[in-house]
Amino acid sequence: MDVIIIDMTHGGALIALKFSEIEEYNVYAFDIYNTLSTQKKSVLVENGVKFVEKDFLDEISTNIDSKNCLNKEILVIAPIHCNINSKIHMTHHDAVKLLLKNKIKTPVIEVTGVKGKTSVIWMLKEIFKDLNPLILSSLGVEVIKNGENIILKTDISITPASIIEALELSKPYKVGIYLFETSLGGTGLADVGIITNIAENYSIASGEKNASQAKLQMFNSKIIVCDFDAYMMYYSHKKVKINTFGIDTKSTVYASKINYSLDKTNFTVNIRGLKTKKGKILNTSFEIETFAPAQHHVLNTLCAITTSLSLDMPTNHIIKCLKNFKGFKGRTSIRTYQDVKIIEEINPGINVTAIKKSVKMIENFESPAVIFGGKYGITCEDIDEKATIEFLNKLDKNIKLLLVDELGKNIKNLIKRKYKYTDFNNAIKDAIKMNSKTILLIYRSNFSDISKR
Repeated sequence: MDVIIIDMTHGGALIALKFSEIEEYNVYAFDIYNTLSTQKKSVLVENGVKFVEKDFLDEISTNIDSKNCLNKEILVIAPIHCNINSKIHMTHHDAVKLLLKNKIKTPVIEVTGVKGKTSVIWMLKEIFKDLNPLILSSLGVEVIKNGENIILKTDISITPASIIEALELSKPYKVGIYLFETSLGGTGLADVGIITNIAENYSIASGEKNASQAKLQMFNSKIIVCDFDAYMMYYSHKKVKINTFGIDTKSTVYASKINYSLDKTNFTVNIRGLKTKKGKILNTSFEIETFAPAQHHVLNTLCAITTSLSLDMPTNHIIKCLKNFKGFKGRTSIRTYQDVKIIEEINPGINVTAIKKSVKMIENFESPAVIFGGKYGITCEDIDEKATIEFLNKLDKNIKLLLVDELGKNIKNLIKRKYKYTDFNNAIKDAIKMNSKTILLIYRSNFSDISKR
């Protein structure tokens, strides 16, 4: 069978290589962004992959015979966000499922969503650590062996093809569960597929699709765990085995009696009709104490709880593990410097929604400051500068504002309130000199990038 893999940038090269290993497939590849290195291209060619250009796709869509294209149907595989004229028969997510469906015998949790994916993965890592999990996240690939974290790779994307790479890296280890963070949907390999939220329904495929449509792919999982608001707004027509979570009391799992604190937040978890993998229906409630300084952290915690219960994890174990969770560097974490509390929100996908939620954490603290900045072009989802500027201009005058780096420099001349533009490496010291007692660092970047500075 003829198959064409489109987009070598977002994992297509690995998918093409895997299809070339299957005798029944005759594999073509289209490097739509022209980013594939000569070395990687040579490897594919040596394995029988034939590279084509855009006219090949045009010939497929108009069914014109040529010396390059056989006059018969060809299976077109492309990313969900790809915008081409040809009909797409299978997404990269679907292709990964096709390649792996008979090879995975271990439980799979797959996480997608606009925000909170890595945070949820990290809580699940804590809850399932006794099962020696394999973890794929935006921070890299690692396994836990007898309580010890073993880093297998740090520089990796969360495109669906990375699941293939993660599995290959884990071959020397006995893995009891897979925790996969996946961008723009799910492969359908999951026992539990998670949609953390649709905090912003940003457009993809040159405006032809949006985030909520892409994440519909997660509904091919055996059990769905979904943010209640996202489910009601985008997915309520899906009649599947689903457990929702949220603040709303109509959720399957919801929080009440929330007492927020920067160090430890406690709340009641209420479960009403939760469906488990083993076919049980849960109706109960229990108390949780964990690191969750704001509402979006509580929602991430509820997501991890709902997922764990869906896989029949005992509540006592969940309570114990989440009590040990302290956040992690690379997303939300809190430290003290010169008796000043510093809350770090470092994330390559920070957007206006995340900024608003983060600032809400410090509004009532004494003499707070916000350090804001970062980089462009880190993720496919760019930041809405206009909305960000509007929000920063409306910040309470008692909150000091410091701008740093490329993002800060680009917006500083449009800020109408008092601010200080400074070097990133001096920003915290500058905020302390301004008598700040609580500092919120909101930085759009990969943690690995700023940890080297």
